[in-house]
Amino acid sequence: MLVAAAVCPCPPVLVPEVAAGAAGELDDLRAACGDAVRELLDAGAELIVVVGTGAKGGVWTEGGIGSFHRYGVDVAVRLPLGGVDGPELSPALTVGAWLLEQAGAKLPTHACAVRPDTAPDRLLGLGEGLAELADRVGLLVLGDGSACRSVKAPGYLDERAEGHDAMIAGALASADTEALAALDPALCAELQADGRAPWQVLAGAARGAGLNAELRYEAAPYGVGYFVASWR
Repeated sequence: MLVAAAVCPCPPVLVPEVAAGAAGELDDLRAACGDAVRELLDAGAELIVVVGTGAKGGVWTEGGIGSFHRYGVDVAVRLPLGGVDGPELSPALTVGAWLLEQAGAKLPTHACAVRPDTAPDRLLGLGEGLAELADRVGLLVLGDGSACRSVKAPGYLDERAEGHDAMIAGALASADTEALAALDPALCAELQADGRAPWQVLAGAARGAGLNAELRYEAAPYGVGYFVASWR
């Protein structure tokens, strides 16, 4: 069953080497992610599953490797930490592996990439299945909110984005699985909120688990909604 979850965004600029001279702009976000991941690791889980988007989907159970070489940075990570090389991790899962490495994770770890266009019912069912992988499962859930929060945002300004992100923040702050399950795939796609699919996996995994929640961070630097939450 699911005993805890950490929800974090997954911009590559979380990695200081990628952000370079702008690294200090995300210190608060980076600290909130670190706190959430450490709390996840302290929750007594037997297995951690990292969930994020990936263009092809996929599951990693024996080993996976990701890198930030595409950003001109010689930083690579593996899942499980210190494990053997395996298939390449999606960009979101690579950030998740980096967060676990920074927190000194030692627990057995799997990873699951979901396609951004996956239907909600399939994501909810996947979450239910992940929660049954061990007696005590923890999830590290990676995804960003709307990328349309300002004129300088990747998706430019969409007046719907701020209210949409506020609703997501409220759901993450209260462990509202029904609100996350009801997220509209079409609207999320229009607002470039790629966290929709991973959050709906979380909703399926957490149904009936009776978890409490804390929203650790909510802001839109660079015009993209970022959330950090702990469910326990």
